[in-house]
Amino acid sequence: MEQSIPFSPGQVVYVIIRNPHSQDVANVQQAAVVHNPEVPSGLALFLYETYYPLTNEVAVYSSLEDAEFAYQEAFGMGDISGIGDTENYYG
Repeated sequence: MEQSIPFSPGQVVYVIIRNPHSQDVANVQQAAVVHNPEVPSGLALFLYETYYPLTNEVAVYSSLEDAEFAYQEAFGMGDISGIGDTENYYG
């Protein structure tokens, strides 16, 4: 399946990826667009030392802000600006 958004090899993009061991855990991860080693005319995402075919089945964002917004929309985490703030930590 061809990707409808034009990407170029060497471009840095962002994807939302789920933890394969815990499906309720996901995060925004940086990936690189590269030539697909299995399909020379295609592109792939290089993420975690693995090549993933770049298809329409993968939500790819050109900016971190867009990916984080999509993450918030999908997972409804609300305001997480206090994370890392030890003054408001009650654990």
